Amino acid sequence: MEAGNSTVLSQFLLLCLSEDPELELILFHLFLSMYLVTVLGNLLIILAICSDSHLHTPMYFFLSNLSFGDICFTSTMVPKMLVNIQAQSKGISYIDCLTQVYFFLCFLLE
Repeated sequence: MEAGNSTVLSQFLLLCLSEDPELELILFHLFLSMYLVTVLGNLLIILAICSDSHLHTPMYFFLSNLSFGDICFTSTMVPKMLVNIQAQSKGISYIDCLTQVYFFLCFLLE
């Protein structure tokens, strides 16, 4: 039998946007604030449509579904990116990656 390298990788290594700690902190706050604005804005749209009976028409029903889809779509990628900006470990397991891609494609095609 031939001897060789049998390294087995169980995760992908995600490259970050920057290696500079000061720039990573700025990027973290920038992406976190954009994510929170997106989620809170879409939640306010859904809340406004649900609370006002004049807005119970098909157009606003589809607008609320679009807002919900946007919340789900952004929630598939941004939290993992925020964790990777702050964490020392920049890896993602194969199962986590496949799960993330599955939900990304589901909400993309919605």
